[in-house]
Amino acid sequence: MDEQHIRALLIDLLRQDNIRLWLEPFTTDTGDPELHRIQELAVKYSPVTGFTVEEVMSCLEIIRSDTSRKDEGNKEFKETSVASLELHLPKEEGQKKKRKVNLKTKLDITTQELKNRISEEFKFKHFNLILSGKKLSPGMRLSEQNVKNNSKIMVLNVASDQVKNDMLEEEEKKRSQDEGVQRTQKGFQILSERDGSEDPTTTPFLEIADQKGNPLQIPNEERKALILAMGFHEKGRALMKKRDHSAALCHLLLADEQFNKCNSALLNTVDNYAVLQLDVVWCFQALEQLDCLNDARQRLSRAEDCFQRCYGEQRSRLQLIKGHTGGEDVLFLRLYLLQSVLAYLDGHKNQASDKLKEVERLFGQLCLDPEKISQLMFLGFSEQDARLGLRACRGDLSEAVQHITQRNKERKEMKEREREKRRRRLQDINTLVELNFSKRDAARALHQARGDVDKAYNILLDGAEAQTHTQTQSSDRQTKLDQLVSYGFQLDAADSALRLMGDDLESATQLLLDHQGVVPPDLLSPSPPSSSSEEPSTSSSSSDNTVPASSPLDEELVNEALEDIPRHEEDYLDLTLDEEQELMMNIRSRLDKQPTSSG
Repeated sequence: MDEQHIRALLIDLLRQDNIRLWLEPFTTDTGDPELHRIQELAVKYSPVTGFTVEEVMSCLEIIRSDTSRKDEGNKEFKETSVASLELHLPKEEGQKKKRKVNLKTKLDITTQELKNRISEEFKFKHFNLILSGKKLSPGMRLSEQNVKNNSKIMVLNVASDQVKNDMLEEEEKKRSQDEGVQRTQKGFQILSERDGSEDPTTTPFLEIADQKGNPLQIPNEERKALILAMGFHEKGRALMKKRDHSAALCHLLLADEQFNKCNSALLNTVDNYAVLQLDVVWCFQALEQLDCLNDARQRLSRAEDCFQRCYGEQRSRLQLIKGHTGGEDVLFLRLYLLQSVLAYLDGHKNQASDKLKEVERLFGQLCLDPEKISQLMFLGFSEQDARLGLRACRGDLSEAVQHITQRNKERKEMKEREREKRRRRLQDINTLVELNFSKRDAARALHQARGDVDKAYNILLDGAEAQTHTQTQSSDRQTKLDQLVSYGFQLDAADSALRLMGDDLESATQLLLDHQGVVPPDLLSPSPPSSSSEEPSTSSSSSDNTVPASSPLDEELVNEALEDIPRHEEDYLDLTLDEEQELMMNIRSRLDKQPTSSG
C-alpha cells in the first residue's frame, strides 16, 4: 500500500515540476538511468513525501523504468500491433508483495489462448482474468472485450475448496465458472422461473418485496434477473464472511452482470445494488488489487449516489420507512473507509485523513457494550437481534428492547399474513377444482389473475372454450379425412387436398378426382405439415401450457441456493467490524508516520 501511495505522491510532484524521467538528463541515450540526477530529485522530494531518500529514489527509478517501458511499448504497438499487458498475479504463500509482470501479445487472440500462455508460464491451473471488474470471456477475443495496450489485468485464482469441482471452459464446452458457481446459478435460475403458481408449502419460490414485505410488481424478465443477482450476491456475502474473498468476488461480479440487466429506475429505489458495489470493492482491497482496477472509484461513487437516492437527504426517507437509521451506519463506515484507502493510494493524505476521522467516529458509535448484548440475550433475544437492535437505537438499551420486540411482532404478523394468504389461495384453488378444472390449471389461473377468483374462473372458461373449439375443429377434420379415405384416396393425398382447400370436403374431393387421386407437386408447399404434426399444437397438453415436474437434482440445487439466503432481513447490516477495525488501524498507522500537507 505504501508503494502505491508514494508513487502517486511522486507522480504528482513530477507533473508539477514538469519533469520527464524517461528523457535526458534522467535517462541516457542507451536507456540507462542517470543515478546522480535521480538522487538529487530524491533528496528534494524526501522531506515533502515523508519517506526516506532511499525509498524515494527506489520509487523514482520504478516510475522511470515503467514509463520508459510503456513508451517503447507504445511505439512497438503502433508498428507491430503487439500490445503490452500488465498482469497482476496472486501472491504466493509467504510472499509479502504481489507480483506484477508484463506480457506481450496480439489483441486478436481469445482470452482462452491468453490463459493458456499464463498457465504455461506461471504454472497456474484454475483462474479467471479480470479487467475493470469484469471477467474476460474465454471464447471471445481480447479486442472485443476492451483489452488495450497497457491494460491492467488481474489473475484471480479459483478458491482451493472449489478446485475439486471445477468444470472450466477448456475442460467442458469452455465453461469458465467452477461447478459451485454453476450450481448456484442453476439453483437460482430454477427459482427465478417459478411464478408462485405451485403450492408454496411444498415448492419453494422467491418473491421480490419492499422493506415492509409487500411484493413488488415488476416485469417477468427483470424479476428473473433480479433474483439471480440477489442470489449470487448472497452467495458472495456468505463466502466473504468466511474471508474467502477470491471465490466471493467471482459470485459478486456475476451478481453485478445480472443487476445491470435491470431497469435503472428500480436499482435507484433499493439499496441492494449499492451494497453490492461496496462488497466488490471490499474484495478488491482484501485481495490487494485496488491498483489494477480502475473502476473501484466509480463503484464507490455509484454506491454513494445510490444510498443518497434510496435513503434521501440526511437519510430522511430511511427514517420515514424504518423509523430509525442507526443500523445503516455500518454501510457508511465501510464506504468512508474504502474512500480513505483510495485517497491514500492516490497520495491525497489530507483527504484520506478526513475520511478516516469520520470512520473512527462511526466506529466509536457502532462498537457495542458486551454487557448490553448479554442483557438482551438474557431476555431471550438472539445475539444478531441484540447487535442489530442496539445499533439501530445507537446503543440505548431500553429503546433496543422496544425496537427488537416491535420488529419480532411485525415479523410474526408478516408470517401470519403469509399463512392466511396461502390458506385463502388453497381454498380458492379447491373452489375452482370443484367446478371441474384441474388443480394445476386452477393454480396457474389464480396466479395470472393475482388472486381474484372471478377473474381466474373467466380465464379458465376462456381456455376451456378455446380447447373445445380446437377439439371440435380437429374432430371435424378427422371425419372429413376418414370420408376421403373411404372413397379410395390415399391418406397422405387426402390430407394434403384438405389442407390446400381449407378443409372444404367437396373442393378436396374434386381436386383429387381432377388429378387421378394425387395432389400435383407444384401445389404443395416445400414441407407440408402432416395431420400428426398439427394435432399436438391444438391439444390442451401442449408444452407451452405445462411445466416439467422438478427433478430430485433440481430440488437439491434449489435447497443449496436457499441455504445462502439469510433468515434475517437485515443480515447484511450485521457486521462484526473486525476486518474494518484491522484496515482502519492499518491506514491510521500509515498516516500518523507521515506529514499530511498534501491532498
